[in-house]
Amino acid sequence: MSSRISVRLPLALALILAGALSAPALSQQPPAPAKPAAKPAGKPAAPTPPAPSTPAAQTPAINPNHLALAREVMLSSGIARSFDSIIPAFGEQIRQGAVTRPELGKDLDEVLVGLAPEMELQKQSMIDTAARIYARRLTEAELTEIATFFRSPAGKRYVETQPQVLDEMVQAMQTWTQDVSEYVMVRVRAEMAKRGHQLQ
Repeated sequence: MSSRISVRLPLALALILAGALSAPALSQQPPAPAKPAAKPAGKPAAPTPPAPSTPAAQTPAINPNHLALAREVMLSSGIARSFDSIIPAFGEQIRQGAVTRPELGKDLDEVLVGLAPEMELQKQSMIDTAARIYARRLTEAELTEIATFFRSPAGKRYVETQPQVLDEMVQAMQTWTQDVSEYVMVRVRAEMAKRGHQLQ
């Protein structure tokens, strides 16, 4: 039985994380540091002292209310429920790895059940990490507005419909990807033919 477990995140989860996490990351990139002005020719450059190490380069502290709001938004948005399926998938892979040794089945099931509290702690650790990511990317005021939306009937309905919406989006994207791939190839062949090239 292999000691390494690999679980591929479902495409739906990838879409959730891409939409919820990557946009803030793109919009809040720090500006590139300005280049120092060039020294006039003929003058020796003065030695530059080493830059002091300051706490400013470290991650700023997040106050408890900010973190609590980030956790609420992360939980309310439905992203956390995606973690629910990951750890059981690890157990299922272990069971599949032991399928050639049926005598292990009973003990293995009991061990996995016994480990459930520890696995719950592991899930909570990931939830805490995700909440901190939200808190680093969104201000306390922004999180307050987002949390207010998710508490509203429209926000709750939005979260409720996400699994069905994402399932349909995955199916639509698969069809769209194939159609666009064929369309692009047809168009490229047509344009290349105008230039005297024939593509297979």
